[in-house]
Amino acid sequence: VQLQASGGGLVQAGGSLSLSCAASERTFSRYAKAWFRQAPWKEREFVAAIPWSGGRVYYAPSVKGRFTISRDNAKNTVYLQMNSLKPEDTAAYYCAAAPQRADYSGYYYYSTTYHHWGQGTLVTVSS
Repeated sequence: VQLQASGGGLVQAGGSLSLSCAASERTFSRYAKAWFRQAPWKEREFVAAIPWSGGRVYYAPSVKGRFTISRDNAKNTVYLQMNSLKPEDTAAYYCAAAPQRADYSGYYYYSTTYHHWGQGTLVTVSS
């Protein structure tokens, strides 16, 4: 499965951006999907995840209440709506997908769970 992320850009603090990640195959609908981010000089970190069923979603504490992950299986696409952006949200954002082998919080938080990655889209939040 090839993933193509888009939607990054420059925004002022307090603003919003919407990221999209389109997959090349319809089997994507059966995958767990997630967003990670990596800021300069920092390790890649978990942002949000959604199971293939679209049930319970998971968020990092730093983005909970501000970001929303969703998916459209008909379009083979996962989204990340980011509101109330802060300068510390500045990072390259990566979408990821993995066969749904489990459904508990720890399954989603680690980058090693995911077999497929998008190329990253840069989000810059100015103060």
